[in-house]
Amino acid sequence: MNSSLFKEVFQLFKFIQDLFLGVQKLLMPPKAFSWQTFIYLSVFSWGSSYFATGSIKNIIALTGWGFLIAGTAWYTTDDPLRVPGTFMPVGALLTGFLVSVFAFGHQENVITTRTIVFWPTIAAIITAIPEFFVGTGTSTKAAIPKLETRQKIIILIAWSMLISCWIQFYFVIDKWLKEYPSLSADNFQRSTFVIRLEPKTKRPENGNVILNKIQPLIVEQIEDRAWSEVERWLLEANQQVGNLGKNMINKNLNKYEEKGLWRIEPRVVNVESGYRLDILSIWQGPSTNPRGFYLQKSCRIQPVAAVKTPENKNAVAGIECDRNSRFFLGSPPPQQ
Repeated sequence: MNSSLFKEVFQLFKFIQDLFLGVQKLLMPPKAFSWQTFIYLSVFSWGSSYFATGSIKNIIALTGWGFLIAGTAWYTTDDPLRVPGTFMPVGALLTGFLVSVFAFGHQENVITTRTIVFWPTIAAIITAIPEFFVGTGTSTKAAIPKLETRQKIIILIAWSMLISCWIQFYFVIDKWLKEYPSLSADNFQRSTFVIRLEPKTKRPENGNVILNKIQPLIVEQIEDRAWSEVERWLLEANQQVGNLGKNMINKNLNKYEEKGLWRIEPRVVNVESGYRLDILSIWQGPSTNPRGFYLQKSCRIQPVAAVKTPENKNAVAGIECDRNSRFFLGSPPPQQ
């Protein structure tokens, strides 16, 4: 019994010893001058910078970045795994990312737009740099690569710069759609570089918001007013609706760059029982359709019988508006 217990304790200690030796082998650099040493120095530098202040903190952090980039580059080039179809080591992508973060990141946001855009180009440059040196260790010297190698370097850098341009183009389009969200309502079926994932054309929300904000104000100015006053109001509809539109645009679209590209106009149409007031939200910005597009919400205005009192013996106006606006491609109808 004691022998069995002693054997189990011995196996447990043997397991702990092997585990410790494995961790030690993984973490302990095989020699002082190795990639692990640079990584440890980078961790030590960042830890030290936490307790430093002022310019000393920045210098220590800068040194840490240098150690991290050097250690990563060394580790990933010992036995490089190539990106399929190129002679770029996968490690160059990792090192290029670290260099890009170091060059274009900041404390508030480590990964910025520039970090992503310049990443492929920096990785290609890092891949090309060793081709301009020959030899190993202390006997390394600069040399012009062979013609075949120069061609591969030029093609790799050119492709990487093209990828950077396409990534930058994506961010530009994304910024436009944030500042001018109504552009997303356009039709990009004939575009060779913009792909719409939604199956249908999306209604421009900002134009719709303005119509929904204006509608209750118009109803308030017309409903239950004397019919003669409403007819005078309709004669001045361009000014009345135009002023309401400007106020609503300034109030609700102030955070968007596209606020100056919307225009609100009315269209008054005589119908058999009264009038139809069409409120148009017209887009004046760029569009794949040369005639643009607009949204329309219609209100029907009719005289209704009023309760006859000594003060009011005339008909008053009633108004009923559509719940939803309609989207139209093309120029708005002319004013009458």
